[in-house]
Amino acid sequence: MSLAGKTVALLVEDDYNLDEFIYPLHRFAEAGATVKVVGTSRSDVFTSHDRQVRADLPAASAAAGDFDAVIIPGGYAPDKMRRDTDMVAFVRDMDAAGKPVGAICHAGWMLVSARIVSGRDATCFYSVRDDLEAAGARWRDEPVVVDRNLVTSRTPADLPAFCAAIIEVMERAPAGVG
Repeated sequence: MSLAGKTVALLVEDDYNLDEFIYPLHRFAEAGATVKVVGTSRSDVFTSHDRQVRADLPAASAAAGDFDAVIIPGGYAPDKMRRDTDMVAFVRDMDAAGKPVGAICHAGWMLVSARIVSGRDATCFYSVRDDLEAAGARWRDEPVVVDRNLVTSRTPADLPAFCAAIIEVMERAPAGVG
């Protein structure tokens, strides 16, 4: 599929998982999407293992209407992302609009803080399972779990299936959504 004309938000904060950030960045760009890096308001530049990434815009300036999907990489960044009320609100707004919300590994923490997992199937890195279940999610130990517009995965090994599932959800989104 060509994602030409689609815009994907890729969230970032310090201590992001490098693979879970870089793989979607390149995968969605090669599919034709415009990928915008959205950071917290704390800084313009975010670091992980001596690798710096510059955000294109802060979450306070990101509006669900301007994006077709959002991807939340893991690492310990999601624990920092969830402290930014604008970033949490952006994820909540994307879900409310029915747009694809992708979360991998520790990114389940953002889904919990956005309060969008209750009654939904999801997966994550095993140490975040308790948090998802306490928030009302039905946890499944599978490489990728899709529940309507919510796409979740466990680890960097799941990245190919994770990105393919997000693209599939974007393909089936009704006109004007996703």
